[in-house]
Amino acid sequence: MKRPYIVCHMVVSIDGRIDCSMVDKISGDEYYETLEKLDCPAHLEGRVTMEHYNALKDPFTAKDATPAGMPSVYKAVESSEYIVAVDTHGRLRWPASEIDGVPLVCIVSEQVPQEYLETLRGEGISYICVGRDAIDLAAAMEMLRSDFGVERLAVLGGGHINGGFLAAGLIDEVSLLLAPGIDGRKGQTALFDGIEDMSRMPVRLSLESVGHAGNGTLWIRYKTNC
Repeated sequence: MKRPYIVCHMVVSIDGRIDCSMVDKISGDEYYETLEKLDCPAHLEGRVTMEHYNALKDPFTAKDATPAGMPSVYKAVESSEYIVAVDTHGRLRWPASEIDGVPLVCIVSEQVPQEYLETLRGEGISYICVGRDAIDLAAAMEMLRSDFGVERLAVLGGGHINGGFLAAGLIDEVSLLLAPGIDGRKGQTALFDGIEDMSRMPVRLSLESVGHAGNGTLWIRYKTNC
């Protein structure tokens, strides 16, 4: 396989919602305990999730908006672990080049300002820049394996980045924690969301296991037929 084996690991309410502040109220350490058992040394999250938990609050603003305009890769540090942020337009600012001691890798599109890439380099943050109008996820995953040596990757949301990986046929396994709570609010993002092709057929899954993760939470694992 030219890309990593990809597991989508998420905790949801029983109505399939994943709002971070809501999920925090109905789940506990079981999310991280089960994540460790997946043996994925690289973790990937979308912009909204990173904004909520890790990035600085004020977005990056370029003085010169000239786009990068071509694919590029910058590897700041060699590591056996990485935390990967998907940030199409280069909005996220970072307090450090690591999160909890693990090096950061940013995936952006070629529309990102060249100034943003220069800022990442200056801060010692690795990046993958690929995709003319939007991130080419398939190409980015191949670069993550070839340039960073990532063989197993856990995709940790949000819903739109999960949907993007699903639409691109890049998810091999779903690791689902079903937490004991109901959201029910109108318009909240679902586990997989944002796919605009209304004719798209559902992705069939094969059940691998069902277990109890603690605190009334079920751990359900599926293999996909992408």
